[in-house]
Amino acid sequence: MEMNENSFGHGFMQSHAAGLTSGDDKLALQLIHKGRRVLGAIDENIIAGAPIFQSNIAKNDAVLHKNVLNPVTRNYAAQVASNHQKRSLYGSGKHDVENVEEFENAKDIEVPIYVRHTEAMMDEIDSMDEVDMEEDHIMDIDICDVKNELSVVEYVDDIYSFYRKSENASFVAHTYMAGQSDINERMRAILIDWLIEVHYKFELMEETLFLTVSLIDRFLERQPVVRKELQLVGITAMLMACKYEEVSVPVVTDFIYISDKAYTRKDILNMEKLMLNTLQFNMSVPTPYVFMRRFLKAAQSDRKLELLSFFMIELCLVEYEMLEFKPSMLAAAAVYTAMCTIDRSNKQWSKTTEWHSKYTEDQLLECAKKMVMLHGRSATGKLTGVHRKYSTARFGYATGCNPAQFLLSM
Repeated sequence: MEMNENSFGHGFMQSHAAGLTSGDDKLALQLIHKGRRVLGAIDENIIAGAPIFQSNIAKNDAVLHKNVLNPVTRNYAAQVASNHQKRSLYGSGKHDVENVEEFENAKDIEVPIYVRHTEAMMDEIDSMDEVDMEEDHIMDIDICDVKNELSVVEYVDDIYSFYRKSENASFVAHTYMAGQSDINERMRAILIDWLIEVHYKFELMEETLFLTVSLIDRFLERQPVVRKELQLVGITAMLMACKYEEVSVPVVTDFIYISDKAYTRKDILNMEKLMLNTLQFNMSVPTPYVFMRRFLKAAQSDRKLELLSFFMIELCLVEYEMLEFKPSMLAAAAVYTAMCTIDRSNKQWSKTTEWHSKYTEDQLLECAKKMVMLHGRSATGKLTGVHRKYSTARFGYATGCNPAQFLLSM
């Protein structure tokens, strides 16, 4: 910015020119007329409150804005500025006691602009800190697994983004049973309830059960099946899922035995060929299990919440009507319903769980209400396989929690 004699003021030129030696008069006047002032003692410049270039003000403001974000730097900057002002007023030699007392008692001394600016920014940042502490922040749930290569932290967000796209493509229509002439929803429920017990007897992995049910529904959606072959479809789907998920796979003879020798080895192998060809060998589809693990991590779950959530989701596997909800919705609603069941409050869905599940509490409410009703009648009727399973010590007696009936009135 160009500065001239008028911008500085006549009094400013006289005071600074008078402080120079006679041999430097000509040089001082030349500097002043060129828009540059002659430097005197630094302390004198601060005390006098000399005008500051606009570019310097902008530069100082930028520095303060940068440093003020750090509370330690911010306090230190204010302290240095205050001490610097005191040293200027006291003089460069030993402190005069009278000057110190005069400075401490003076109330009409103008505080330098950068000190006022820093103090104002301090108050503003402090108020912002108080507001931020009250807000519900989104937690980084993968930060503890950064050094765990098996957690693939670098790719986990992309993986679940792919899962969401894939679940839409592999989503089973909840009306597919209309295309079946010899079986119905009740028969499917009996089959799934029995397979849950078989899964428990064989001590298989959790992933295997969810993949088994997915294979059954995807196959029945595409292929008509007669009633006497429905159980064959079920044990074959579990055999296929075991080959895909398990380390130690049950042999065909085990499934023949568990079905009371209703089918031969050839029957099972032929059905396996038919199912694989019908599904075009597509075994990799996202089930509620993969979403459940992610959402439980976002909820910072303990063992009790985990078991109760899986109790909810397995109740849904038996019910044909729950096919209207996507796997990710079922998983999120199961975690939400379990949280409400444990804490007896619906204010459990945090910003972190909402962010990772992509579902709000309002979006989960309809599915959660149906889970509450399934929970309420899980111990009654003939299909109680899930209830018996989660009534054992191995599964933490998860059925001991009372259903969250208050959700039904929301």
